[in-house]
Amino acid sequence: MNPDREHRLSTAVLVVGAGGAGLRAAIEVAELGVAVLVLGKRPAKDAHTTLAAGGINAALATMDPEDTWQQHAADTIKESYLLANPRTVEITAKGAARGIADLERYGMRFNREPNGKISQRYFGAHRYRRTAFAGDYTGLEVQRALMRRATQLEIPIIDRLYVTRLLVNDGVAFGAYGFDQIDGSRYLIHADAVILAAGGHTRIWRHTSSRRDENTGDAMRLAVEAGARIRDPELVQFHPSGILEPEDAAGTLVSEAARGEGGILRNAVGERFMTRYDPTRMELSTRDRVALASYTEIKEGRGTPHGGVWLDVSHLPREVILSRLPRVHQTLMELQMLDITREPIEVAPTAHYSMGGVWVRPEDHSSDVEGLYAVGEAASGLHGANRLGGNSLIELLVFGRIVGQAAVARSEQLAAQRRSAGAVNDARADVDRLAAAEGPESPRLLQRAIRNIMTERAGVVRDEAGLKAGISELAEAEDRTAAIGVHPDLAGYQDLAHAFDLRSSITAARATLEAAVERRETRGCHNRSDYPELDPELQVNFVWSPGAGVVREEIPPIRPDIKSRMQDVSTVGKLAE
Repeated sequence: MNPDREHRLSTAVLVVGAGGAGLRAAIEVAELGVAVLVLGKRPAKDAHTTLAAGGINAALATMDPEDTWQQHAADTIKESYLLANPRTVEITAKGAARGIADLERYGMRFNREPNGKISQRYFGAHRYRRTAFAGDYTGLEVQRALMRRATQLEIPIIDRLYVTRLLVNDGVAFGAYGFDQIDGSRYLIHADAVILAAGGHTRIWRHTSSRRDENTGDAMRLAVEAGARIRDPELVQFHPSGILEPEDAAGTLVSEAARGEGGILRNAVGERFMTRYDPTRMELSTRDRVALASYTEIKEGRGTPHGGVWLDVSHLPREVILSRLPRVHQTLMELQMLDITREPIEVAPTAHYSMGGVWVRPEDHSSDVEGLYAVGEAASGLHGANRLGGNSLIELLVFGRIVGQAAVARSEQLAAQRRSAGAVNDARADVDRLAAAEGPESPRLLQRAIRNIMTERAGVVRDEAGLKAGISELAEAEDRTAAIGVHPDLAGYQDLAHAFDLRSSITAARATLEAAVERRETRGCHNRSDYPELDPELQVNFVWSPGAGVVREEIPPIRPDIKSRMQDVSTVGKLAE
């Protein structure tokens, strides 16, 4: 790596992350006529957003005229086990229809009814049908629509660029530093405002729906090192059905539509085990309950050869599988040469979605660091202890727009942006130091060690002894990072990226373990075998930082017109997500 090869750029607004959240924010900035630059770790057309299959929520009332944004908000708060920030929820639900309209303006094609209105279906604990969709590839269509609009606006996107540090001077963000993963050249980028849209931290578990080298906790580390805090890191949603083979694709999701269409779960001895856990709803039970049931079967010795359970749709008519589950059929054929019309699928619970993230204010998603914003899975506040199915995509549409506007307003009101040569030199030295590391430890193997720790100690079910053991084991793994070796080669600088991924994973893992210890209750996705009941005293958010550790944060009151609509929702005939 040649440190003299340093590209120096300047922009009004810098966006770190080229998925749906980052692109939507950048589009808003560009449409307001302000300079914006987007940086992506992965190729821009291959962001994590493309994997979202189910749909996107908005109370459009195209199918059920009684639906309102207030009901959408009520369903979201109830499903969050009362840990969602009511103001964040209100802004999301109220702005959802505008988010859908924006997608239509960008050319996205939704499934529609014969009368031309957007189709909406039940998805999870919604009282009414409010999930719009595009087949079983909604996220892919969202990303395509946003990319088309970004191209029309000529928004510059630099992909395969790894951001190693956010630049901060006296508590104020003024840019970012990073390197090109192909040729190793450096990038120093100055900006008036920085938007962090770098995803969650689910890759720090062994089984995860995130693909290799994404969602390794980058947003958490970048924010914490800049001086921001993390909220609710322990609240991670486990999807019931990720595949186990091949190893490099372990965690790839089998859509819950497979259960929705009549798929049956069985353990290794052939028992339809959901009769023990939810005899009324069976396989249509909630995501957290199905994940817990599968985990329990595996843990008690009734798991399949690779440590999973069987999900079987082979009893369904072949034409139903091919028409309703085409993506599942194609995925299993490509990855395992498995014909799901004939054979069952081996699946296990898999870390799927970070419901916590960077601490932000509800109104504009600004963080503790002046000029730094977070959006999408990198942020926190909307989902609490259980995400309402279909809310993740609408969140990035609503808050991408709001954050873009906030960043523009900040840029326009700045008389001058004060920079720090010392902060830039520190960022350079950080990359120099890691690039020259020649120790015996492998960043990839240490990452695997952390994934094993998190899977064993902070998986679907947790307890005090295991979590504290995990903290000790994590400290040992962190000690080993002092002796890592990094070896850039002709193939590129991926090894250096893995070293920074490792640092991110450690930060995210520590935040998760320490917050999980303090949440001594069972609530939503967070299952404590030693504290099996929900504790009303813990209806608080946990906010983490390296210096202060875990601090409780009170949740604002719920508006009366929303609170009055919070009620148990019938799941008969619906897939409860």
